[in-house]
Amino acid sequence: MALVEIENVSKFYQTGEVQVKALSDVNLSIDEASFVSFVGPSGSGKTTILNLIGCLDKPTKGKIFVDGDEVNAFDRRQRAKFRGTTLGFIFQAFNLFPVLTTFENVEYPLVMIKNESSSKRREMVLKMLESVGMLDQKDKFPDQISGGQKQRVAVARALVTSPKLVLADEPTANLDKKAALNVIHLMRHMRDEFKTTFIFSTHDPGVMEEAEILYTLEDGRLIDRKINQGARDDSNL
Repeated sequence: MALVEIENVSKFYQTGEVQVKALSDVNLSIDEASFVSFVGPSGSGKTTILNLIGCLDKPTKGKIFVDGDEVNAFDRRQRAKFRGTTLGFIFQAFNLFPVLTTFENVEYPLVMIKNESSSKRREMVLKMLESVGMLDQKDKFPDQISGGQKQRVAVARALVTSPKLVLADEPTANLDKKAALNVIHLMRHMRDEFKTTFIFSTHDPGVMEEAEILYTLEDGRLIDRKINQGARDDSNL
């Protein structure tokens, strides 16, 4: 069943008198529990398409459906609510709050968008930290853990609200090769456990090999869809 459907979507930006075409007539469908990557050179439209799916921007034309809702028709308040209840985000710069502990960073979205008791929040956060192998680091601050550990915390934060879809823009860009692959393997393991759809972007050929489906963008156009038969099975991790 399709979780994301994009129909004839284009996105144009106006820079002075110049119109920049970030996306042009993109059509695609992504099923539930998929592990998908957008690939292509800088400026190909990868970040733009993630922002549109994530209700951070609106297309110039076309329609975007996520979990059956036409998200491009949402107003500002509806977009914010939808992001909080249906989507999770992972950023290449981690975006952890430096003054909050690992535990508090993961708890933050529960405080902001879910009306849960403190005891229920604690139970949810501890379970998620255990799932990503960071339970023993729960009282440390971001500057006390490694880059790979920070991204594990970011994965936990993205998943703690039980979203149907997680969007990750270059989630391994600030990591070394080993840490990058560990994070991608963790993301796919979490997909297997929670049946969450992961959509990410990457420049890294090693990370590309880990995606199950690759969408290639070039100059804002979708030029290829490839099923990656060689994607590694992490079900035993």
